[in-house]
Amino acid sequence: MFSSNEKLINTNNYFSVLFALLPVSFIAGNLIINFHVLIIILSTLFFYWKDLFKIKFLLLDKFFLLFFIIVIFSGLYNDIYFLKNNLRDENYNTTIKSFLFLRYLLLYFSLRFLVSNQIINLKYFFISCLFSTLFVSYDIFHQLIFGKDIFGFALPDHRKISGPFGEELIAGGYLLRYSIFSLFFVIIFNSQISNKMNSLILIILLVIFFTAIILSGNRMPLLMYIFTLFLIMTFQKQFKKFIIVFFSTFIIIFSLLFNFNSKVQSNFINFYGQISKMITIISKKDFENAPTYLKEFYSFYDVWLINKYTGGGIKNFWYYCQIESYDATEKIKVCNTHPHNYYLEILTELGLVGFLIIIVIFYQILYLTFYRKYFTHLSLKCGAIITPFIFLFISEIFPFKGTGSFFTTNNATYLFIIIGTLIGLINRNNSIENRK
Repeated sequence: MFSSNEKLINTNNYFSVLFALLPVSFIAGNLIINFHVLIIILSTLFFYWKDLFKIKFLLLDKFFLLFFIIVIFSGLYNDIYFLKNNLRDENYNTTIKSFLFLRYLLLYFSLRFLVSNQIINLKYFFISCLFSTLFVSYDIFHQLIFGKDIFGFALPDHRKISGPFGEELIAGGYLLRYSIFSLFFVIIFNSQISNKMNSLILIILLVIFFTAIILSGNRMPLLMYIFTLFLIMTFQKQFKKFIIVFFSTFIIIFSLLFNFNSKVQSNFINFYGQISKMITIISKKDFENAPTYLKEFYSFYDVWLINKYTGGGIKNFWYYCQIESYDATEKIKVCNTHPHNYYLEILTELGLVGFLIIIVIFYQILYLTFYRKYFTHLSLKCGAIITPFIFLFISEIFPFKGTGSFFTTNNATYLFIIIGTLIGLINRNNSIENRK
């Protein structure tokens, strides 16, 4: 028979390992991610269902509940409209997707509970991020050198390198999201190693990750990676001394790859040309000659006008974009599955109501974490371990960037992992959230 202490240790280890395997699931794909999320939710309910009902609701939690109510309402409202007007063959498809999206609310509360009660040891997660990002980086190098990655995925006939993600060209985005944790593992958990050795390890990791992200061809993740690291070095004391090393390392690696790799050179010359063209088009308001990706952004406005206040329901952007009559402006509209920006997508699919709620949620999270940690005298007992979560959250919700869909498995899971962990960390005993 196990003693109560042994059971507690075994349960904590189980959840720590379960959480730590999340970066691996993101490599395996959406099916595994969904299965993993389900296991986390069911395991939390199985072990702690009584305690979950005792959670003290924060104001933030109430806004989360309101946000998901809007998701359900918008889905149901639009499906009734489709049904009444015989516009779709699939009855209540949006409502079903909206109810399935509720898993992220359950994931949020599960992680918030597990982290705040220190059931999850986040050290395992940081270790997993280190090995996962090194593996993805190696696989990118392997695919570049040998034409195939270690799983047999051929090098895409494209400016990007996919690594272990096959036809999905998201390797750079993956490294942006998880390699920051790898760097913090060295700072937080390697105190037994000398400062010089830690500095050397950090430089080596920076070289590996910079090289892999540049080779991946994902340009926005590269810019956001630089931006995120710059913010960390600006606000976090342990990293300030690395600012010169950081920029020097990036300049050297980028210069070498740009001059000796034709794909990298072509990719970033093309990127520079796109930015220049975009500036010219916007300044002259010549949207008829805009490239496709800019027209996709532009398309959101007329779609939003169809359902301004409660939106068209999640994952219905393409449908409403197709049925909308564009009249004289038809030439400058291009429809896609989503408008490639979280905020524009939420505006069109959940309307002004959903948009304002998510803005309040993001503001509250930034206030409770970033503002209170760096602009007040109150300190978080969780210390530096919260830092990568704060800045990766800022990177993820940064408004002026192109994104995938907010409502896809990959993006929604990642965002709610970050949010659930952040709120769990600040809600620990003696944290700022519990101070009057």
